[in-house]
Amino acid sequence: MGLLIAGLLVALFAVFTVLRAVRIVPQARARNVERLGRYSRTLKPGLNFVIPYVDRVYPMIDLREQVVTFRPQPVITEDNLVVEIDTVLYFQVTDPRAAAYEIANYIQAIEQLTVTTMRNVIGSMDLEKTLTSRDTINSQLRGVLDEATGKWGIRVNRVEVKAIDPPKTIKDAMEKQMRAERDKRAAILNAEGQRQSQILMAEGDKQSAILRAEGQRTAAVLKAEGESRAIDQVFQAVHRNDPDPKLLAYQYLQVLPQLAQGGNTMWVIPSEVTSALQGVSKAFTEALPKVEAARADTSASTAAEEEIARAAEAAAEAVADAREAEKPGAPRELTSSAPEPEPFPNLERNPQEAER
Repeated sequence: MGLLIAGLLVALFAVFTVLRAVRIVPQARARNVERLGRYSRTLKPGLNFVIPYVDRVYPMIDLREQVVTFRPQPVITEDNLVVEIDTVLYFQVTDPRAAAYEIANYIQAIEQLTVTTMRNVIGSMDLEKTLTSRDTINSQLRGVLDEATGKWGIRVNRVEVKAIDPPKTIKDAMEKQMRAERDKRAAILNAEGQRQSQILMAEGDKQSAILRAEGQRTAAVLKAEGESRAIDQVFQAVHRNDPDPKLLAYQYLQVLPQLAQGGNTMWVIPSEVTSALQGVSKAFTEALPKVEAARADTSASTAAEEEIARAAEAAAEAVADAREAEKPGAPRELTSSAPEPEPFPNLERNPQEAER
């Protein structure tokens, strides 16, 4: 029985020894090996063999890129304002031996180095520049950290400033400033809009006035052309038909009552009217016997007789007015209260007096 137990113990020891001699390292990991207290080698990913009870294998070191978030740190800016800055660090172990033997705790070392470097960088900036220069801060932090951690077998890939929190009073002041800036921009935009609208309205009024003036000018030109053509046609028609003085005198007499319709109208009768009216009176005097003869022949001549009588009366009245106009103070007011002379009977009795 003793031999059996001893054999089992030897077998267990042999298995245990073999197991200690074999080390399997995962991918992107590394393990340092010390032989008799001295660094011997670094185990690579895969199957590795060591000497049991002689070689000491240390815990695995992660070779992948790691992300470390540090708690917010108070930092004083150039203008003596305390701000809290939260940072994120991206690093990777490139040399497991240096990471294990050059620094005791590289995570803590990186954190403290980040804080001191950030205070040096931000201490040379004021608050406004700090809030607007995150890229500059990130690049400066990365340069300093990468240079300092190189001998530790660590490469700093990126340093990001997550948040910069100024004091609450500064936040309130910044909000007021931003609100004032927004109000200013809104007022400027409103003024610009009103100016543009007034300019556009003025341009529209200008264009409408120009178009209206052009329309009035065109209308006046067309109206003048129409009147010119009408006068030309009338003139041509008069000369083409060759009217005699009797017709012209009759037309003149038809216009005189229209001129005398206004009771308070002052108008001047030229001296040439007397001769024209005498010709009209003579024409009516010569035509009167013919009209009386035609009146006896047919009943339809009654209307013509009345028309001739009214024309004769108007002619006699015009002759009287013309004679009075030839006296001194010829311009006078024609009113309906003037005594009506008996022109036409006198013309029938004595045509020579009417001519005089």
